[in-house]
Amino acid sequence: MNLTLVMTKVFLKIFSRDRQAIIFSLIFPLLMMLAFGFFNSGEEDPIVIGIADNANSTLSRDFIASIDANPLFTVAQGTEQSLRIQVISGNIGLALIVPEEFRGSPANIDLRLLIDTSQTAQMNAVIPLLEQGLVEVERDLRGLVPLFALNIEDVEARTQTYLDFLVPGLLAMALMQIAMGGSGFNLVEFRRKGILKRLFVTPIQPKNFITGLVLSRLVIVLVQLSLLLGIAILLLDITFIGNLFNLYVFIILGTTIFLSLGFCLGSLAKTQQAIMAMNMLLTWPQMLLSGIFYPIDAMPAAVQPLANVLPLSFVVNGLRSVAIEGANVISLMPNVIGILVWIAIALGFAIRLFNWKEVAT
Repeated sequence: MNLTLVMTKVFLKIFSRDRQAIIFSLIFPLLMMLAFGFFNSGEEDPIVIGIADNANSTLSRDFIASIDANPLFTVAQGTEQSLRIQVISGNIGLALIVPEEFRGSPANIDLRLLIDTSQTAQMNAVIPLLEQGLVEVERDLRGLVPLFALNIEDVEARTQTYLDFLVPGLLAMALMQIAMGGSGFNLVEFRRKGILKRLFVTPIQPKNFITGLVLSRLVIVLVQLSLLLGIAILLLDITFIGNLFNLYVFIILGTTIFLSLGFCLGSLAKTQQAIMAMNMLLTWPQMLLSGIFYPIDAMPAAVQPLANVLPLSFVVNGLRSVAIEGANVISLMPNVIGILVWIAIALGFAIRLFNWKEVAT
């Protein structure tokens, strides 16, 4: 145990002197969080809707006023011809044509909406609001009393933002980079410099070396991810409703996976250039397919089965479910089992390939 603690202390000192590794592993995900935080901090611009009021009646003016009162819209009035040109040119998103018959007591009047049908998302957001505005105008015109009223009670719930979704994925990505970089790259460097050969003739056993490296990396991961999470909560005001114990369970399990995978690569690679290429080959597909930046369900159906079984996917799903849904380890048992299976596979290969002197061939 004393030798293990000595090795842990040595590895922590080595990492603390590697400023580039500290900057890359901490600053890179931090800059990404801050960038996405600033991009999502502003309010959405209202949709500019052009309205051609051919009726010019009290009713039509009331209808236009009800649309203009909605914060989603900014009304720009003009003639039908000028508004049509602006929609075609893309200067405005859509134009509403109010016919001359829209006065007095209109019945069965069709209002035309000029819009680019390729803007599907905009149509889905705008048309229901316009229909609601028409219902309110008709109700006022006929003197109808609403059948029911909607009373809103604020329970101080928070709407999930894209940043809330993103941060757990960035934590998992940082975890993977710190763990794999710390085990694989260091192993190749120690072997290249002959440090492992010298350790081979000391009382230090492989278990002391590996356990010390694992413990040091766990400490580093926990410290750095705690800093990133604290910054995200305090400065970016992300939603975190989970329990820290459950979060750290997934952090520790995920770190174990990628430390083991790093040991595998470190035992196979002969040079720093080789392990860099292997590391990119193993990590980049996971960063793209593990649901860090967008849900796996939104990916092509052919890719989803592969994406769902990647080791980083289990870690991302676990961290995200704990952080924004308040889930616990028991409810996330399928993710825990998936992580444990990957740990068994990766650790088995790491033990099989590790040696003090030569690089595995």
